[in-house]
Amino acid sequence: MRHFKNSPNYQNTDTVLNPKLFDDAYQSIKNWPDYVPSPLRHLNGLANELKVGSIYYKDESQRFGLKSFKALGGAYAVVRVLKEHLAMVLKENNILEADILSGKFSDLLKNFTVATATDGNHGRSVAWGAQKCGINCVIYMHKGVSESRAIAVELLGAKVVWVDGNYDDSLLKVKRDAIENQWHIISDTSYDGYTYVPKFVMAGYTVMTWEIIEQLKNDPIPTHIIIQGGVGGLAGAICAHAAKIWRDKRPKFIVIEPETADCLYQSAKAGEPKMVHIEQETMMGGLSCGEVSIIGWDILKNNADHFVTISDDNVKAAMCLLSLGVGDDPSVEAGESAVAGVALLMELTQDPVIKANLSLDENSRILLFGTEGATDQKIYDEIISGS
Repeated sequence: MRHFKNSPNYQNTDTVLNPKLFDDAYQSIKNWPDYVPSPLRHLNGLANELKVGSIYYKDESQRFGLKSFKALGGAYAVVRVLKEHLAMVLKENNILEADILSGKFSDLLKNFTVATATDGNHGRSVAWGAQKCGINCVIYMHKGVSESRAIAVELLGAKVVWVDGNYDDSLLKVKRDAIENQWHIISDTSYDGYTYVPKFVMAGYTVMTWEIIEQLKNDPIPTHIIIQGGVGGLAGAICAHAAKIWRDKRPKFIVIEPETADCLYQSAKAGEPKMVHIEQETMMGGLSCGEVSIIGWDILKNNADHFVTISDDNVKAAMCLLSLGVGDDPSVEAGESAVAGVALLMELTQDPVIKANLSLDENSRILLFGTEGATDQKIYDEIISGS
């Protein structure tokens, strides 16, 4: 475990992510067919076990049947891109998102193609959004992604292109092919020359925070948010929205990454974006990213309080703990990337110095994001059964 204590100046993030984006995303997505707020679990038994005050766990394991918070981002970005495209083609500004999702414009859009690189969940969301809207979709996956995750994407009508290397190699390949084929990239990673669409993806993620406001209305504000790093899109979106919601009462913000894919940690230490070469894949596949998202970094560099890396050692145990439920806690289905926060708290029981540096103790109220369920059922079953 490694820890970097940032020196945030809590800058206003409106120039990076306009708050109107948060509201627009929520107003849109809450009216989608089958929308249901994901549960906010109160895991008091687990909190007692890990010697903290309380744990709020945002359970994304069933979101839109895709079993991941990513359903909120990629699909929403597809709809927004199509809405702007149709407004330009039809010279009409009153295109309804409900009409796009219903397939009303599928004939007009039959040659429209979206593409993205993914470790699994984001690609599944983009493919789902493309299917709903009646357009074509190409998903780039690296060889470290499981076959069942690729099959899940193909079942939604998307074409899968396999790429040697890791996620960053997949991203490089889709950038090149999209230019050649005039496809529209729907990426959750922002980079030089590509920041517009990822803002819609990030705005979609803040539906979770909108829901949490309602779910916590009779409970104290969390003292800490512990959230997964990856490229920084999720962390940046939640960090910006949490600052807007709670202002001077905002929780301490802790970004967590696998020690083998720690681009945000390294960037925080250097004070500028740093790319890391991933030599060993982490079990937490959705967090195996070597290059930071520019937008995410622009938010986190001034607003995140801590950056921490963890090993894979406690991932399986964390998944099993959540599945069994501690004490009176409910059973929770949590995939490998979903348990990063729990795995951190488990590791901190053996590292009181870092725990104290994070200001975590028996009075802490911690908000965790259970970002996925069993997105690969075979892997999940093997871990839970201990086989």
